Amino acid sequence: MKNLYNHTIKFMLVALLVTILGSCKKSFLEILPKGRIIASKTTDYDLMLNNLDLINSSHDGQLYLGDEVAAIEPNWTGAAFRDKQLFKYEGDLYTADEDAKETLVPLKALYIYNKIINEVPESIGGTEITKNSVEAEARVGRAWTYFLLINYFGKPYNPATASTDPGFPLITEADVTRTDFSRVSVQQIYDLILSDLNTAIPNLINTGVVWRGRICKATAKGLLAKVYMSMGKFAEALPLLNESISGVTGPGAAVTVSLYNYNTAFPGFPTAVNDFESLYTKNTNNALLSTASRVFWLTPEASALFDPADLRLNATNYTSTTFPNGVKLLKRIGGSTTNLGVRLSDLYLMRAEVKARLDDLPGAVNDVVFLRQNRLPAGKQGVPTAIAGSKMPLIQFILEERIREFAMQGHRWFDMRRLSVDPLFTNSAYQHKVYNTTGVVSETYALKPERFVFRFSPKAMGENPSLVNNP
Repeated sequence: MKNLYNHTIKFMLVALLVTILGSCKKSFLEILPKGRIIASKTTDYDLMLNNLDLINSSHDGQLYLGDEVAAIEPNWTGAAFRDKQLFKYEGDLYTADEDAKETLVPLKALYIYNKIINEVPESIGGTEITKNSVEAEARVGRAWTYFLLINYFGKPYNPATASTDPGFPLITEADVTRTDFSRVSVQQIYDLILSDLNTAIPNLINTGVVWRGRICKATAKGLLAKVYMSMGKFAEALPLLNESISGVTGPGAAVTVSLYNYNTAFPGFPTAVNDFESLYTKNTNNALLSTASRVFWLTPEASALFDPADLRLNATNYTSTTFPNGVKLLKRIGGSTTNLGVRLSDLYLMRAEVKARLDDLPGAVNDVVFLRQNRLPAGKQGVPTAIAGSKMPLIQFILEERIREFAMQGHRWFDMRRLSVDPLFTNSAYQHKVYNTTGVVSETYALKPERFVFRFSPKAMGENPSLVNNP
């Protein structure tokens, strides 16, 4: 992590050069001190939040880890080393000189968010309301970044062990010279996430979505609900989900946020700024969706979850393969990115699950059916009666709906993590399978409990003597 801010430093040096060339007649003493070079005006810090590096990234490990993913031969044999290691639930993903995808871009974002949080209160030219709003957006961004990092490197949140489970280094200063990183507990990271979000929400100016790369109250509340769900705090999540869903088109909204109705028209693969279902865009590359890649497919079990009439199986969105022995697998195709941010479909499915867990079964059914009305034709949208009236079958149906909605998008991995410490799912066991060219399983890899976390890369360990690795 010693070089975790390398790219940002380069940007700072360019900014410094521009400052010097544009101010050559000023005395040396008028040049801003180290650490305060990029920005001085409130508008400067506001513009920093438009940095595309805060939206686009390459942290894609979760895509290969979901139990809805299978591999097939002959493509599996020639797959990339890291992809195979992830799929096999192995801990070592990188060589000694490689930067880890799981930290490279998130830590760069963390530097930017910390810089804004620490410096915008003293910036010039902005009202206190504007400064507070910019700081609030940065706090939500920092909370999102840490939520991602703790889901990579910390054990799933367990209230009984979170205070002693190793988490991630707590970095709240924009200091590029620091090299003494050590881990704090999972609980301390969640405390920071909750503090940032609860501090930010009252200071966010806009209720509705203004731009999908920026924060509004509805977005922040949806993210806070997602954090509470990962902690098993469903009662705390429900009012936030209600407010998030109702607030997406609230005062200040400048863009459309709504579910696409596949009965009317399949949306294809909209760009980040044009994706109606996105409240907060956090894109990552998704090689699994590449039409040129034929290594990873949906398992037969996940493929069988789809009704043949499900409009999500649109020919431009899925293809299929059937082996000589009759085993059938589906593959999601098209586009090259996945949005792991806050999505409207995710909010509805989270609220459905929360309602079911809190024994509001009719309310849960209403939410999941509302989504399905936009995904399946009439006559196929309902929840079977035997399932709709029973708590555990309904929760399971909603979790399966999440697989149908987010197949091969990485969301399943985060669900697997929280379910692994959920008292209702104590017997969950996950595995990956490789199918040979005839459709027979040739390799099986079981998910061991210690692999619910990533290991730090050799490079990070070598540069940070105080860092203790995961098993």
